[in-house]
This record gives sequence, C-alpha cells and structure tokens, in this order.
Amino acid sequence: MVEDAVDRFFEVLADPTRRQVVRLLGEGPRRAGQLAVATGASSPAMSRHLRILLEAGLVADERVPDDARVRVFRLNPEPVVAVQAWLDQVQAHWRDQLGAFKRHVEQKES
Repeated sequence: MVEDAVDRFFEVLADPTRRQVVRLLGEGPRRAGQLAVATGASSPAMSRHLRILLEAGLVADERVPDDARVRVFRLNPEPVVAVQAWLDQVQAHWRDQLGAFKRHVEQKES
C-alpha cells in the first residue's frame, strides 16, 4: 500500500543521521566506512542505520566484485517516486479546495 510506504519513508528519515546518509548518497555511492566517517557515527551505529535504510528500500547495496566483504551503498529512487506521487495528490487536493474556496468568496462578493 502506498500510504504504508510513505509512512515508512518519513519514519526512517525522522533520524538526522539517516537523512545525512541519504544526502551523502545523493552525491554518489559510498561504502559504509565512508558514511560513518562523514557522519561522525561509529561503525556499529552506521551498520544499524544502513540496515534500517535497506529494509525500508531507500538504499540498495552491492558487493564489490574483487572483494565480497566490501559493499557499496546507493540511493534507491523508487521510494522517493512514491512519496512524490503522494505529495502531488496532497497538493492537487489543496489546490482544488483553495479554488473552491476562492469561487465561494467571489460569489459572496458579487
């Protein structure tokens, strides 16, 4: 369900470190260690944040072919597309509501 995905998106991004990870991955793929250093998080804390982001589908990972121990993380655009669609619906609803209110006020003035 779309609303469950939207709820999960905002729940996951309520944490400032995870928002920072998403911003950093928006610049390009990175390894967990690079993300930990950039955010000032410990390695275990970064692992927990990345696990949550992975489970929510906001981030994808892949193994480096030469070293299976190394994973590179990148943003997954699908959840952002779902949230944008939800925001578009909310905006359309309010645009309709404000348009109806404007017509009502204009009718009262005439």
